[in-house]
Amino acid sequence: MDRTASLGGDPNIGVFCRVFDGFAVIPPHTPPEFKASLIAACNVDLVETTIQGSPIVGSLIAGNRRGMVVCSLAEARERAVLAEYGEVLWLEETMNAAGNVILANDSFAAVHPDMPAGVASAIGAFLGVEVHTLTLGGVKTVGMAAVTTNRGVVINPRSTAQEIARLQSITELPIGKGSVNMGSGLVGSGLVANDAGYLAGSETTGFELGRIEDIIGIME
Repeated sequence: MDRTASLGGDPNIGVFCRVFDGFAVIPPHTPPEFKASLIAACNVDLVETTIQGSPIVGSLIAGNRRGMVVCSLAEARERAVLAEYGEVLWLEETMNAAGNVILANDSFAAVHPDMPAGVASAIGAFLGVEVHTLTLGGVKTVGMAAVTTNRGVVINPRSTAQEIARLQSITELPIGKGSVNMGSGLVGSGLVANDAGYLAGSETTGFELGRIEDIIGIME
């Protein structure tokens, strides 16, 4: 199975797509070949919608099995589409690009260190997990600096020992440094994954794919 793909020629597939266990949110007019690759790799149904009229849905949605956290600027029709697939928490604050500022699975969530405490607490209560502030490789937008499933956490390769120790204190999952698209440390921009599988940007090398597979425990 080919584990790499682009979306309309763009290898930054994590910006445009958000994968959960069972379904994935993608923008309308996504090319059929990308849809086929995503279904084959992650075993998901596809939900097609914009958020706030934008196709960068991967940057605007985060969550876990309990629900989705989404930018509150979503339009009524977009809200209706997402509500068919689960509970939704709408972020009303200015820091509302959920996919960028939240890294979450079913056991923990890490958020941008400047996120208001009340917002972080609401996210934790909604997702049913403890929430921690975190940077990885000095990057505050943890949703782009890493990707997590319930199998493992792929983190920015420039993450420091102190940052890794902080992450190790909040999860027992395997943690490993990785990159996408020929060396990009913004792992979340070029990788989507769930417990069934993963798909990486088209410029991701074989070595990078091997690291991803080792960390999240998914092999061909």
